Amino acid sequence: MNDTILIIEDEVLLGTELQRYYARLGFEALWAADCGQARAILYNPDLRPALILSDLSLPDGSGLDLLEETRGSLTDCEWVFLTGYGDVPDSVRALRLGAFDFLIKPCVQEQLDMVVRSALRSAQAQRRILTDSVNAGKRYAPETFLGNSAVTRQTAEMLRQFSQVPYSALILTGETGTGKGLAARILHYNSERAKEPLIELNCAALPKDLLESELFGHEAGAFTGAKARHRGLIEQAHRGTLFLDEIGEMPLDLQVKLLKVLEDRKLRRLGAEKEINVDIRIIAATNRNLQDEVKNGSFRSDLYYRLSVFELRLPSLRERIGDLDDLVPALIAEFNLQAGKKVSQVSARAWQLLKCYRWPGNVRELRNVLERSVILSSSQQLPEQWLPNEGLNGGTAAADFQSSVAAALDAASGEARLDLQFPTDGSMGLEDMESEIVRKMLEICHGNVMEAARILKTTREKIRYRIEKYNLR
Repeated sequence: MNDTILIIEDEVLLGTELQRYYARLGFEALWAADCGQARAILYNPDLRPALILSDLSLPDGSGLDLLEETRGSLTDCEWVFLTGYGDVPDSVRALRLGAFDFLIKPCVQEQLDMVVRSALRSAQAQRRILTDSVNAGKRYAPETFLGNSAVTRQTAEMLRQFSQVPYSALILTGETGTGKGLAARILHYNSERAKEPLIELNCAALPKDLLESELFGHEAGAFTGAKARHRGLIEQAHRGTLFLDEIGEMPLDLQVKLLKVLEDRKLRRLGAEKEINVDIRIIAATNRNLQDEVKNGSFRSDLYYRLSVFELRLPSLRERIGDLDDLVPALIAEFNLQAGKKVSQVSARAWQLLKCYRWPGNVRELRNVLERSVILSSSQQLPEQWLPNEGLNGGTAAADFQSSVAAALDAASGEARLDLQFPTDGSMGLEDMESEIVRKMLEICHGNVMEAARILKTTREKIRYRIEKYNLR
């Protein structure tokens, strides 16, 4: 669709001539003779002008008042004022209200065309940003934190609630690979700052001196090699969100400077004389316990308390192992699209391999495993040889626990009566048997984990893991 230009001009001859001129250039040109006609066009959702050429003084009002009235709802179009008797206060007010330019009539057509082209480019850029923001909001909806387990539904609901409140800072905690980057994007692209930039920085990825320059920026000549002014990431995130991953790795002296920015809402580039006002929201992420870091002196308590307006812990994958039912098909579909594969079947043994593994790398490790498996697949079946086999073979995780249980059943019956009967037709899965064994043994031992572990000849940690896994509390 061609860009639409709205001409608001009470002089009939000038208004109709401008309309014909821009229509000949291929634009959809509309003409309104007063504020009333202009409102009918501006509030029509099917007519979205990219540019408004408006007179200042109209029969039923002022073009400036019309701009002020509609600027909240028309954020993706530009205004250019044409007036025969404007003065300095009018031009200042127009620019403060967000007008693109203010021209005095009579205006040379070449000059007007140049301003119109520039204004249309600006409007198109704003529309691209708005479209990208809307698409990102759909891509990073709270529902993209996949899973139907209770802990996942609670986390998604917390992300939805936090994205709707105007907090200044928030801390995301959790193990490596639990999705802190995804959570940060959900929080940004579903907030009122979604149209503004999301700037991301991993604090562990840069040395101290470079980290300071990247965050706060510098002036030309601030240090050796600083040949030009550099806008820091905090400045680039103005009115948007700054996501600081691995914030526990930030040096203490930079923590002081970051705290000052948060408190004063101002920053000073390296080598600069003046401070710059900034409006940012900070989302910090860490896999460390920041309270412990505060106690041992490696993280400033004042910065921690300033950042922890809200704190959200993301669960590990082993805490929501049932979510594999949602995660695995979604990730396979994603990697099918990327690699041009058609994997659509997951065998019962592959599911068992996936669900018996502890996933120390969490969802990030799961993504890597499935990406590798899909890329190396030669049929519609997900290949099992690329999946982690610690869950069923090799003597670790579930395997050595199950083998120790099998070896200890006879010995256990000598110390405590373990009255268990399992079907032999395969209708009961291995995990269900394991869960029943642990449940019954805890019942016999009156909940004493150490005693249950001793009888089953395993460790307390493995018993506790299965208590969590099978919800045996």
